[in-house]
Amino acid sequence: MSSPLNLIGIVFVVAGILFLAFELVHPGALLFIPGSILLVGGLLLMFVPDALLNSYFGTVLIVVAALGAGLVEIPYYRWVAPTHRPLSTTSAGLVGEEAIVIVPVVPNTLKGKIRVRSEIWSARSDRPIAAGTRVRVTHGEGVSVSVEPVEPPRAS
Repeated sequence: MSSPLNLIGIVFVVAGILFLAFELVHPGALLFIPGSILLVGGLLLMFVPDALLNSYFGTVLIVVAALGAGLVEIPYYRWVAPTHRPLSTTSAGLVGEEAIVIVPVVPNTLKGKIRVRSEIWSARSDRPIAAGTRVRVTHGEGVSVSVEPVEPPRAS
């Protein structure tokens, strides 16, 4: 017959394994550290309950497990979640980007439309620009941008 400590140890081990598995499937849940602690604590309760409950050895092992998991978790998250551009775009953030005119730009109006990245923006310019022309965003204000044609490289 198993002791209550063995049953608690088994529950801790199973919970730790589930936490670690969930963390691998769904990164970002921050379950690697508690999963490691539960796994080590459960194994200690199952195999050497006196070391965990009646000495400092078990406490030291739990702390070492937590620190080790933290040292593994930080580089893992940097690898899993690489840096990316902000998810929202502002017109000022588009300055310098190249785009394609999809609706002709009429001077000093907001009738023109451009596609920059995967978004469509109202465009203005001080000269007419035909659809299909490559342009560069020079200024952003509100929900519109100012553009100028990109000069093709000249042949020598």
